[in-house]
Amino acid sequence: MRIRRVLSTAALLAGVAAAPALLGAAASPAVADSSPSASPSDDDAAPTEAGTSFRTATEIEQGLRATASGSAGDYLYWSFPADAGQRPTVKATVKLPEASRRASAETWQIDVYDGLRRRQACQFGSQTRTAATDAASVELSCTLRTVRAWSETWANDPLPGTYYIRLTATGLGAADLGLPVSTDVQVDSKDIGGSAAVDGSLAEPLVPGIATTAEKSDEESDSATAALSSLEPDDGWTSGWWSDRWVWTAVGGVLAALAGIGGYALTRGTGRPSRVPPGA
Repeated sequence: MRIRRVLSTAALLAGVAAAPALLGAAASPAVADSSPSASPSDDDAAPTEAGTSFRTATEIEQGLRATASGSAGDYLYWSFPADAGQRPTVKATVKLPEASRRASAETWQIDVYDGLRRRQACQFGSQTRTAATDAASVELSCTLRTVRAWSETWANDPLPGTYYIRLTATGLGAADLGLPVSTDVQVDSKDIGGSAAVDGSLAEPLVPGIATTAEKSDEESDSATAALSSLEPDDGWTSGWWSDRWVWTAVGGVLAALAGIGGYALTRGTGRPSRVPPGA
């Protein structure tokens, strides 16, 4: 009996030790990159121009490479949707004119704003870079903080909704203003998962103009409703109470229960004591 009990307890503890590895393998896809890869057919549908203000920002989907032509000194704007749990990374490449046409070095900067037009800080990346006179291009990047489902009103945390990209050159000399440039912009996001989950969610994502309605005449009734941004994540806005941290909470409870059962089986003893004859 004692040998059988020890063997069964050892098997139970082995199962407890193996459970985290199996569950980790099952939950690992939640940490994978959530952005779709750009295929040739997607590139054909990618935008080829940029807006000149927040209201005229060109909408782009995550994972697609958008291109645009402009002039040094212009403000170029794009917008993209980001949902809770995502950590967006914005990358931009500026192809500069020939060195013989440039009089001095150029400094380019990329800024990202949320749906309330609050400038968001870059967690890491080269947000501002200076291109030498003989440089052919300059590459910029900005990785935002993880988008939260809810935040305090006084905080500047990234929230679900539309985000704006602004690309421009700063400190240009008069001789370099107006020179033609071409740009490539792409946004990718990493799904952080339940580690970034919070207890709360917005009633609506921060999408400017989504419910703007004005009284129009009969001739203008078709354009009575205006939405400044129409893009949303592929699976819709999923901000809410559910996250994979609920899975890990349940897993932790199960493992604790199994560990308690195993500890009890090891320490409860051999059972009822044997009877000793009187006078022995």
